[in-house]
Amino acid sequence: MYLSSYRLGNNPEKLVALVGANKKVAVIPNALDFSNEIDRRNAGVQREIDDLNNLGLQAEEVDLRKYFKKPDELEQKLSEFGAIWVRGGNTFVLRRAFKESGMDEWLLKQKDNKDLVYAGYSAGVCILSPSLKGLELVDDPIIVGEGYPKETIWEGLGLIDFAFAPHFESPGHPETEAVSKEVEYFERAGIKYKALHDGEAIVIEE
Repeated sequence: MYLSSYRLGNNPEKLVALVGANKKVAVIPNALDFSNEIDRRNAGVQREIDDLNNLGLQAEEVDLRKYFKKPDELEQKLSEFGAIWVRGGNTFVLRRAFKESGMDEWLLKQKDNKDLVYAGYSAGVCILSPSLKGLELVDDPIIVGEGYPKETIWEGLGLIDFAFAPHFESPGHPETEAVSKEVEYFERAGIKYKALHDGEAIVIEE
């Protein structure tokens, strides 16, 4: 796993080192599906693809909305890739997208797959935690995208054993103040967490 606070972070070569022979990367942008600014969204997705391609990887977008209620098709598509890159946005929207497409169940089945790298930042990492409680201090848990169910999912995937607090004390990021309140919540509640400054990333090799 390559778990970044914001975008690729300061040491993207660590991500490249994790990726094996299969350099194809699926870029998952669905944490942005609440936005109606389509041009801005598309430009952001292309930026992610360009950044990964510039590292010598082969990135392409995989829009989970195309696979809602089609988990078998998604599984077939994702089998093409050696890495998954899940970008930031709204964690609750992303969690719904994972459930509706079956990506949550697929990822859980990949826990022992040594040939797959899970990478991403912000919401793309927060979703891996055991619970999404506390994230409502940063992300709106009610907002949804077109075609999404309205029910809020509070359970994370449990693929990491800590809550993730990106953009912590990161001047210039609009969420940094809210993240400080989130960290206070984790501390009061006795929740294990890791808070990262923008530029930092956690590498997990197992």
